[in-house]
Amino acid sequence: MITVHHLENSRSQRILWLLEELGLPYEIRRYARNPKTMLAPPELRTVHPLGKSPVIVDDEGNCTVAETGAIIAYLVDKAGGRLGPPADETSMLRYRFYLHYAEGSLMPPLLVKLVLGKVPLLGGMAQKRIQPMIDVHLDFVESELTSRPWFAGDKLTAADIIMSFPLEAARDRARLDASRPATSAWLDTIHSRPAYKAALSRGGPYRLA
Repeated sequence: MITVHHLENSRSQRILWLLEELGLPYEIRRYARNPKTMLAPPELRTVHPLGKSPVIVDDEGNCTVAETGAIIAYLVDKAGGRLGPPADETSMLRYRFYLHYAEGSLMPPLLVKLVLGKVPLLGGMAQKRIQPMIDVHLDFVESELTSRPWFAGDKLTAADIIMSFPLEAARDRARLDASRPATSAWLDTIHSRPAYKAALSRGGPYRLA
């Protein structure tokens, strides 16, 4: 059995969605954020030294896997390659790009904007400087989704799943709106998927959804 150590309102929601899409059995151990600091509880350090979520424990594989991209790769392999890279080289390269881009390039400026939003006075001014950097990414994503329905190609892959959290965050706090119709439509499409809804039902509250 796979156990997902799932922190509320966090990136681990993507792992639940992936498991639902793959049809792999799993159970959830939920963790609440500290209401004052919004940090993960110290109990997560008993699962992995970094004390971060997501983390999965696979009893069958006798392993613990941390980091979203590594978990996604592990689960895709476990499911026999379903939702993995497409066969043609161009789509495969896109798939690999987005597995790294989501957390490596797109998420950092969004996180900076979130942190700055909690800083009085100067934070607001700094946010105005970070938004143009975010807009570069949002324009790039819009151009990509204008040319095809999914990030890697014509079908849903794990690349779409890893891209969901930063784009939900962008819609919540970084001016992703109807002015970028392809990206907005993509978000509406993933939110309507039965597996996405099932993951929300099992995972509990998710503010960015």
